[in-house]
Amino acid sequence: MTKASSPHDVEKDRRRIDQLRDQLNRHSYLYYVLDNPEIPDSEYDRLYRELQQLEQKYPESITVDSPTQRVGEQPLKSFSQITHRIPMLSLDNVFSDDELRAFFKRLADRLELATELAFNAEPKLDGLAVSLIYEHGLFVQAATRGDGTTGEDVSQNVRTIHAVPLRLIGAGIPGLLEVRGEVFMPKAGFNQLNKRAIELGEKTFVNPRNAAAGSLRQLDPKITAKRQLAFYSYSTGAVEQGRLPGTQHKVLLQLRKWGLPVCPEIKLTNGVEGCIEYYRSIERQRDDLPYDIDGVVYKVNDIELQQRLGFVARAPRWAIAHKFPAQEEITSISNVDFQVGRTGAITPVARLEPVFVGGVTVSNATLHNMDEVERKDIRVGDKVYIRRAGDVIPEVVRVVPGSRDKKLKKIKLPQKCPVCGSDVERIDGEAISRCTGGLVCKAQRTEAIKHFASRKAMDIDGLGDKLVEQLVAIGMIESVVDLYRLDTGQVAALERMGQKSAENLINAIDNSREPALAKLIYALGIREVGEATARSLARSFGSLQAIIGATEDALQQIQDIGPVVAKHITHFFAQEHNQRIINELLKEIAIQSENVNTQKQMLAGRTFVITGTLPNMTRDEAKELLESAGAKVSGSVSSKTDYLVAGEKAGSKLAKAEKLGVEVIDEARLRELLTA
Repeated sequence: MTKASSPHDVEKDRRRIDQLRDQLNRHSYLYYVLDNPEIPDSEYDRLYRELQQLEQKYPESITVDSPTQRVGEQPLKSFSQITHRIPMLSLDNVFSDDELRAFFKRLADRLELATELAFNAEPKLDGLAVSLIYEHGLFVQAATRGDGTTGEDVSQNVRTIHAVPLRLIGAGIPGLLEVRGEVFMPKAGFNQLNKRAIELGEKTFVNPRNAAAGSLRQLDPKITAKRQLAFYSYSTGAVEQGRLPGTQHKVLLQLRKWGLPVCPEIKLTNGVEGCIEYYRSIERQRDDLPYDIDGVVYKVNDIELQQRLGFVARAPRWAIAHKFPAQEEITSISNVDFQVGRTGAITPVARLEPVFVGGVTVSNATLHNMDEVERKDIRVGDKVYIRRAGDVIPEVVRVVPGSRDKKLKKIKLPQKCPVCGSDVERIDGEAISRCTGGLVCKAQRTEAIKHFASRKAMDIDGLGDKLVEQLVAIGMIESVVDLYRLDTGQVAALERMGQKSAENLINAIDNSREPALAKLIYALGIREVGEATARSLARSFGSLQAIIGATEDALQQIQDIGPVVAKHITHFFAQEHNQRIINELLKEIAIQSENVNTQKQMLAGRTFVITGTLPNMTRDEAKELLESAGAKVSGSVSSKTDYLVAGEKAGSKLAKAEKLGVEVIDEARLRELLTA
């Protein structure tokens, strides 16, 4: 039987409820309005749960402005209509500096002013305009713009938006205050929403504006609550029993003081040149802003002058939207080509009927990969929406609904590389397809040679990236074999290369003619064959010919080689062009003999991490010894780590190991384990 709470406990709990509401509302203000949170999300969640529990205990204490009351009402059957107290008008647009100057001249002529006008400038958010009604500081209603006179009642859904305060704070709040602003979906929330939709096989949203509009107009507010919607105030409508400041800019600053979020990029500007400068500044920042915009808005700052200017048709004379070039347009796909990247990735590219979008004429657009082509069901001849944002590569967003000719055929991935004719490989579960001709493909040549010459591969000192690019560009080397056919005279004749530098390079190339088997395997650039896998292959098979002849089953007997890596290895060595390059390479180099590892790997299944400076060996030497004994060497400490080998100046890894209870050993203990 539950013991009843004493009057003292009840009073204490209710005071705590009030305290928690005030704390949570304050932290929401700091987070959403000032962008200056004082506590982590986990602490906010803890306070929120405490309030929930207390309100469940005392349901009579629940108020409509409690942070816990944002979600929970039943789904609507339909939205009711609301008539705006003052019409919500749209804005006229300009698309060039000349049109903007003409607008400014009209203002100056009408007002007969000799001085430059001041304007409040702000980004034009690409969302959904709404009106919020507060009575004595308490949120009571929200409506969409609709046709400007009548909108839809979306109060339940707007209550779920954490950026919208349920009660205003501070002094001087009018008895009735209508706040107008934009509900939008930040880019991060939009990307997460579409990512979840793709994972669930659901339809994705085209852009953040559509996502925001669709989320706000859900009949079930619980669905809206799951979407990451935000809100910025940009003006006021009806105001009763109170007064607002006399300028547009000060009104926005006052709304912010009362707890309403305002776009942080608002700015006071003077005259047409000040506005154009603001436009250019926001245009440069556009792609880095956390929300989508399609232009900027200028509003005469002095509200008395706004009233003198009045309205024309359905727009105010005192405000204008300066639009950015369109980021989406419709065009047709005339063909699809497949490009090969530096790492062999095969990318489908749409060839388009040229279209002006995002400020430039676009004739090509990326299709990313075949998964995207299949998901969007794109075909040659389709009419499609093209999107270009800033310097981002244009992409095909979707097919125009109902525009397709039924005779159009599906796009198919080529079986052979369009550059070198090698097989195209696509592993199950991977989105990217790749050319397997890494050693001969012109598209991959430069990167393949850079990798081959790198320190952990053939270690050709002096053959840097710039020099490789120069040698490839002038046709002096076409494959890794050609490195061994260079002579001093050829190299000395290159730009910025003297006789001494040329001699040093040729000597370095000659010094790489007797590589260890593991280094050569790694240098070949086989997909997913890193240093550790290359060493395991060398120790297990002993010769290059044995590795070339190994079956997938035999390869999978080696630790850390699974079916995918085994397939990459066999596929690489099965290619005729790779065999030809390797045979030519073997005429230039002599691989050092390797002892096949037949001894028991005493540390198999153990995971080590090495940190700090060891007294008698380098970390690479320690790693090689451990891997030869069958151990796995990781770069970070986790609960799966068996030993941390710590030398001098061991840092955060040592602290983490001690916290997790991982055994910490020194070099002497390591040697004991290796010889046990």
